[in-house]
Amino acid sequence: MVYETDNKTVDDALERVFAGERLDRTDGLALMAQPVDPLAEAGAAVRDHFGDGTVDACSIVNAKAGNCAEDCGFCAQSVHFDTGIDTYDFIGPEKVLEAAKRAERDGAQRFGIVVAEKGVSKEHRPEEWADVLEAIRLVRDECALEIDASLGILTEEEAEILVEEGINHYNHNIETSPRYFPEIVDTHSFEDRVQTLEIAKDAGMDLCAGVILGMGETPTDRVDAAIALQEIGISSLPVNVLNPVEGTPLAEQGAAISTEEIIKTVAVYKLLHPESRVRLTGGREVNLDPDEQHLPLEAGADGLLTGDYLTTEGQSPGDDIEIIERAGLEPNQETNEFDPEAVKARHSDAAESSADSTASTGAEPSDD
Repeated sequence: MVYETDNKTVDDALERVFAGERLDRTDGLALMAQPVDPLAEAGAAVRDHFGDGTVDACSIVNAKAGNCAEDCGFCAQSVHFDTGIDTYDFIGPEKVLEAAKRAERDGAQRFGIVVAEKGVSKEHRPEEWADVLEAIRLVRDECALEIDASLGILTEEEAEILVEEGINHYNHNIETSPRYFPEIVDTHSFEDRVQTLEIAKDAGMDLCAGVILGMGETPTDRVDAAIALQEIGISSLPVNVLNPVEGTPLAEQGAAISTEEIIKTVAVYKLLHPESRVRLTGGREVNLDPDEQHLPLEAGADGLLTGDYLTTEGQSPGDDIEIIERAGLEPNQETNEFDPEAVKARHSDAAESSADSTASTGAEPSDD
């Protein structure tokens, strides 16, 4: 297949990707130095060549919030920082199921059960472990969704049990490059995260592992993170963009990233991971203007995390479908055959109802 962007570095890399060659660190660094427009064209070409023309939507539930002993500098849920978030123990299997059913109605293909802590431990917290497994079974039996989990570190036994219960993807982000990771986290190492991913993969789960952009890392760090993910072997690469939460160290640092850098990084990631879903996740709404959110999709991204995030609000699934369509793509309906127009109409009606209620009471919308 021949595709030309009129940029020799980009075109040479694109030809090699189409030929089945895996690009390396040197390629990634050279690509990151190129202008955004040819990179975006190349990212889209790779997505079109290896993908199915759809954008896959996932949704998550924060099943246990706050009081995490780790000190990740971006995280509102760390016990080390005073962020004022609501904290709660595991919400229970039935409430997880309710969240999964909402995600299914809103067109998600995947549903992730997330627990904020170093690890859900079968040995040390057996009751919580049992509740997590019961939640997985309920979602598996009652919803047309692929079930994912993000439960922190795993033992080999725990990973094998999760596979038996039907977990499809295990999410454990590496956050950034091996070099920059110690600048963000002190309480565990980059290698600890890689070990958990390897345990999950060896047990038979696919891997969802990605990064957070805008934490003060360099473009080289962004490439090195992608190369580390190549070595691990992933099928979904979530790209978060820092949404600084007051009280966390990174909010005080005030790191930022431009729209152009986000688009370039997404495109380079697609070239380095041509057969993986490159998924736009947390922070995109606050780092990209509404009329810019389709641009990373046009640069090769083919996945979204839709709905709310762990401690911050997202936008509506109806809005996300409109962004997908604006990029000239379609929502994935392979697992959940939903009606996109019904999703958009439902969320439009809900927004109008909320606006009418605010107007009638004279109240201002809350940021909480």
